[in-house]
Amino acid sequence: MDFADKTAVITGGATGIGLALARQMGRAGARIILFEPREHRLQEAVTTLAADGIDAKYRVGDVGKPEQVEALADFAWAENGRGDIIVNNAGVSGGRKGVLDMDLAEARALYDVNFWGVWHGITAFGKRYQADGLPSAIYTTGSENSLFNALPKTGGAYVSSKHAVLGLMDVLRREAPDNIELGLIIPGWVKSELSELQADEAMDTDEFAATIFKQMQAGEYYLVSHPYNVVRMEERWAEVYGAFEKYAPRHEGDDQMDVQLWVERMRAARKR
Repeated sequence: MDFADKTAVITGGATGIGLALARQMGRAGARIILFEPREHRLQEAVTTLAADGIDAKYRVGDVGKPEQVEALADFAWAENGRGDIIVNNAGVSGGRKGVLDMDLAEARALYDVNFWGVWHGITAFGKRYQADGLPSAIYTTGSENSLFNALPKTGGAYVSSKHAVLGLMDVLRREAPDNIELGLIIPGWVKSELSELQADEAMDTDEFAATIFKQMQAGEYYLVSHPYNVVRMEERWAEVYGAFEKYAPRHEGDDQMDVQLWVERMRAARKR
């Protein structure tokens, strides 16, 4: 993606990863619009970006409310002519509680931001991109928790919300028209207000953003940062493959029950 002269709209952009990505995009020539509920933090962020020579605006709102995300899109088109890029970055951690101990209302509130907030951003901006056919991009911040459980216990609402984001983006990338570039941002342990684990070992936020931004410019889909993540992924998949090897090993004709191959066969049959 070429960010020069584009408008990048970043939800949850006043602090942390969102603000760090705003700096990277702004330095590459993008105009920035930040969105989140805390106006004083938005004002601070815009002032910081302006001091770096970056064209930055903000709008106050909640990604959990679809009408406010639609209003954000209206704002981007009215103020800057278009919102070429949407970064669905807003997220909450929701506390490290076990699944059986988590208050259902608290879990639903977390999903309103981490999952439905992403959906709202995708639809509000994506439908406009689909309609005008111009070069566009939809980026969404997932997590290493989209791929495995970073902590073996607790945080079930957060982890499952990030798994859901992975699935949503995986479907979208196969449905979206060619003019929409897509990317799933996968942070590991990064220093930010969202992280409940604060230590020097966490990756610096600006270092993370610089790593991710290079991949955005290169047009990658999986935007990654923490190399040790592959160890945890291999642990998960070794267990899954082991279960298949033991109870459902490959055999002649097993492809007859594969849904993708079945659909391909049906489509081929209709063309005859």
